[in-house]
Amino acid sequence: MKTSDAAALVALLKRKGLTVSTAESCTGGLVASSIVDVPGASAVFPGGAVTYAASVKTALLGVPADLIETRGVVSHDVAAAMAKGAQKRFGTDLAVSVTGVAGPDGGTPETPVGCVYIGVAIKDKTVTFREDIPGDREEVRRGAAERAIRRCLAELTNE
Repeated sequence: MKTSDAAALVALLKRKGLTVSTAESCTGGLVASSIVDVPGASAVFPGGAVTYAASVKTALLGVPADLIETRGVVSHDVAAAMAKGAQKRFGTDLAVSVTGVAGPDGGTPETPVGCVYIGVAIKDKTVTFREDIPGDREEVRRGAAERAIRRCLAELTNE
């Protein structure tokens, strides 16, 4: 994990007086872990949720079950709903979500192994990104966490 990106995110959040939370599925907490690896992260990171099962995405983050049913758990819409749900649940200015297929199984032609959606909710705006990350399960998970942090940095810089 590139701690320099996480350190840059924590520093930028501190400068702007903002907070961040996470909602993770396939990364299993890697985004949150990389943030809390940075000394002083407690000033900007109140918490996050690992919502691996669809039912937990609904229960903890308020992702509508019918959205998961119609769009699929690995989709732009679910990534957006996860980010907005984390933002609301943790009362943060910014929230980032990750949902995807880390493999080695579970891929489909529409969402192959390595397909990851990242959602970034910042204040009243939510954006999502599809990332296709090559590699084995560990490479997909680590790559998704790194890209999620970079997406947060980019959105905060463009704010």
